Amino acid sequence: MRFSQHYLGCLSHASYLVADELSKRAVVVDPQRDVSAYLMEASSRGLTITHVVETHFHADFVSGHLELAAETGAEICYGAAAGETSFPTRLLSDGERLALGDGDDGVVLEVWETPGHTPESISLLVYEHANDDVPYGVLTGDTLFIGDVGRPDLLASVGVTADDLARRLYASTRRLLTLPDEVRVFPAHGAGSACGKNLSTETESTIGEQRRSNYALQDLDEDEFVRLVTEGQSVAPLYFSFDAQRNRETRALLDETTPPPALTMDEVLKLQADGAIVVDTRDPQEFAAGHLRGSRNVGLGGRFAEYAGDVIRPDDRVVLVGEPGTETEGMVRLARIGFDVVVGHLDKPYRTFLARPDLVVSSSHVTAAQLDEARSSTPGLVVVDVRNPGEIEASGAIPGARSIPLARLLASLDELDPAAPTVVHCAGGYRSSIAASVLASAGFTDVSDLVGGYDAWAATAS
Repeated sequence: MRFSQHYLGCLSHASYLVADELSKRAVVVDPQRDVSAYLMEASSRGLTITHVVETHFHADFVSGHLELAAETGAEICYGAAAGETSFPTRLLSDGERLALGDGDDGVVLEVWETPGHTPESISLLVYEHANDDVPYGVLTGDTLFIGDVGRPDLLASVGVTADDLARRLYASTRRLLTLPDEVRVFPAHGAGSACGKNLSTETESTIGEQRRSNYALQDLDEDEFVRLVTEGQSVAPLYFSFDAQRNRETRALLDETTPPPALTMDEVLKLQADGAIVVDTRDPQEFAAGHLRGSRNVGLGGRFAEYAGDVIRPDDRVVLVGEPGTETEGMVRLARIGFDVVVGHLDKPYRTFLARPDLVVSSSHVTAAQLDEARSSTPGLVVVDVRNPGEIEASGAIPGARSIPLARLLASLDELDPAAPTVVHCAGGYRSSIAASVLASAGFTDVSDLVGGYDAWAATAS
């Protein structure tokens, strides 16, 4: 058997390639949208990708099942409860086996229905040999994570209650606990994912280790489990509902190699005047030093796609501004969440900024000490905290700060006064730079972000 994990850190996403080295047949499970890594691995090993299996309809990224099917002719598979999609699929029943090898020595995947994160969620038992009594491992999708379980509240907007899914998740996780302790656990996400609240930085574990250490797998009755897994979840990123629906649909395939076209400043300004969003992908310090007026800062150095999905809409036309040579990366990372309308990038941005200084503005920063002074000396000062509620509960808050998680900022702009002096903060500074740039682009006239975020303020206050 060949078994490989592909981990995409910026989305905390794990996907898998499983193959039988004798038959050369392979399956890819939960692929990211840019699929070149799987194709390269298959080519280098002489493998044929025959199936793409999705453990559920993902909400946090657009999957690469269509790209892989187009490249390889692979069959796209979901669990039986997935229902209809607008592209051909094979629905896999509970207990069904997908043979990659031939005979009793061949690699086999066995489907277990494990609903709870979503109604159609499945897990895949991986057997190195078809006649093995104990599986090599289990691919748990978003049902079971290392240190956590999948959140059951993401489908409330379409009429599926978190309580109902949490009760189904209880049964599914207890089914997984019937596996022997030595069975390896391979989830679809790790720390940082908004699909759970307590995910480990580890990317694999065992059933035995999770039985001992995972808070949701302890000796809990169903009601207590439901309470634990539904409370304290972060605000879901704005784009999640879009991606969950997008993964059911036929769509354009991603070209991950052709960069967006280069644009002159005049072309960028015309697009911006027509409603396009200029996204500056440089780090917050570079952005603060000088950027095109009205642009929004989401640095490539962080969780770029996730946070970009909080402050732009899926159908927004996007112009990228960034370090030369990063425009294709920015385009691909946006495409991973289905944001496909990147209309171009500003050519030679630094040279252009020098030539057009009238179009360039800088950002305002305040230190923790300056904020502390301003809170008593600046009439009407508004402090906006863009952290998630769980962070505030765990760490505390600046007295009087308004809590508006970044994922809710666009929808909350009319609750804020564009003329009021405003200081934005997060935990450390990355998200506050994003939020401050959004407010400035929306016409707020006096916006600063807090250097070092709440951590810096708390250290000063103590």
